[in-house]
Amino acid sequence: MDASLRALEAEAIQVIREVVAEFDRPALLFSGGKDSAVLLHVARKATAPAPLPIALLHVDTGHNLPEVLEFRDHVVAQGNHELVVAAVEEWIADGRVTERPDGVRNPLQTVPLLDTINERRFDAVLGGARRDEDRARAKERIFSIRDAFGGWDPRTQRPELWNLYNGRHAPGEHTRVFPLSNWTELDIWRYIAAENVELPSIYYAHERPVWRRDGMWMTPGPWGEPGEGETLETRLVRYRTVGDGSSTGAVDSTATTVADVIAEISVSRLTERGATRADDRLSEAAMEDRKREGYF
Repeated sequence: MDASLRALEAEAIQVIREVVAEFDRPALLFSGGKDSAVLLHVARKATAPAPLPIALLHVDTGHNLPEVLEFRDHVVAQGNHELVVAAVEEWIADGRVTERPDGVRNPLQTVPLLDTINERRFDAVLGGARRDEDRARAKERIFSIRDAFGGWDPRTQRPELWNLYNGRHAPGEHTRVFPLSNWTELDIWRYIAAENVELPSIYYAHERPVWRRDGMWMTPGPWGEPGEGETLETRLVRYRTVGDGSSTGAVDSTATTVADVIAEISVSRLTERGATRADDRLSEAAMEDRKREGYF
């Protein structure tokens, strides 16, 4: 591992150790995606040789790709982790959230997330978000205070001087913590290569039935099928990011190895969210609007 990756890893380890020392009931958001897989890998390093004293939390939309859920369960069983699942289906069934007309469930994750944080009394929630993903995430501090309603106000972010973090919060508030803030997508993949981090198979090129919509290759599932004028075809694709199947698309790719993926994204001019997440295209402030309400 080169010096730049070692510095990023050391910063993330310090942040995670600060969380373990400062908070009583931390949780780590684990979707089975590449960023959460790297975050979990670093967290294990930060607390080794002791078992990870942090619960894993997944907000399951019910529209996740099956390969990702299988990988999630494999990692949890392998590491003997505590997994807390907030299933959006349950919130829809009892009326706490309402299914959207377009069937997209990514925006519906906020209420189950906040309810679960309150019910489990999690006082810190670690996430794998990075500043290079979106301009709203670029505004986020590493330690980000959320108010009693789970909301985020970018105007009240606390200064973070050098490596000093302030997680002090009032009753009812909690802190979101982003140890990978200063990493890029390329850093993530270089770290995956250096540390041999296991990922779901969908991150590598594979044949899949897909159809073209809004410049992305969508795959059929319980979230929907091709519409009028859309044709299903089998193509060699891979996913750059993991999310709700109704709003996350694949990209054409021949990258079947980590080295291939690194070469591919090294020349890409789009972030993974900009290239494959329809929910981020609703408006220029789509991510910030969701974050203000309590999204990841």
